[in-house]
Amino acid sequence: MIKFINKPEVGKTVKVLAPATIANIVCGFDVLGMALNDPSDVMEITLSEKPGIRLRHEDKYDLPTIPEQNVAGVALLELMTKLDGNYGFDIIIEKRIKPGSGLGSSAASAAGIVVAANYLLGNIFSKEELVSFAMAGEKLASGVKHADNVSPAIYGSVTLIRSIFPLDIISNFTQRSFIQRCHKTMGKYCGAGSGLFKK
Repeated sequence: MIKFINKPEVGKTVKVLAPATIANIVCGFDVLGMALNDPSDVMEITLSEKPGIRLRHEDKYDLPTIPEQNVAGVALLELMTKLDGNYGFDIIIEKRIKPGSGLGSSAASAAGIVVAANYLLGNIFSKEELVSFAMAGEKLASGVKHADNVSPAIYGSVTLIRSIFPLDIISNFTQRSFIQRCHKTMGKYCGAGSGLFKK
């Protein structure tokens, strides 16, 4: 789950840790995802009086800083389509999750930016809406809007994506309920004969 390093008054600067995630757990391709405690990207976002998005990186990965070419920028642009008025954001990203590592590096950027921006705006969007905005960033990274990494980054713990359109997310599992829900939802696809889901 996105963690706040500082929580200032609404409308100032916020700094967050955006976690690594693992998706495609066992047979849950594009369905199951899990947030990790470490590593996390560090993101600092300031609500600005100057309209538009200004983005820079403080890491070694030489990622794009043009908002339309950056997963964080695209996710934030998607969020901004739902706002009235001209808003501005200044963003500093320190990538600690190596791009291409399989640990949800793009999801961390996309999820972290929408959660932080939402806080600065007064938490006007739901978690489900934030996932939908972050999915736009994932589309830039992979060509497809998927939620299996951004969802656990935003909700925390383990999430199960039952549907993308409309978005339907199950979160806050206990270990026992997680196994039971997986069995109920996916047992017919991957449980029979696999030994993964016992009746």
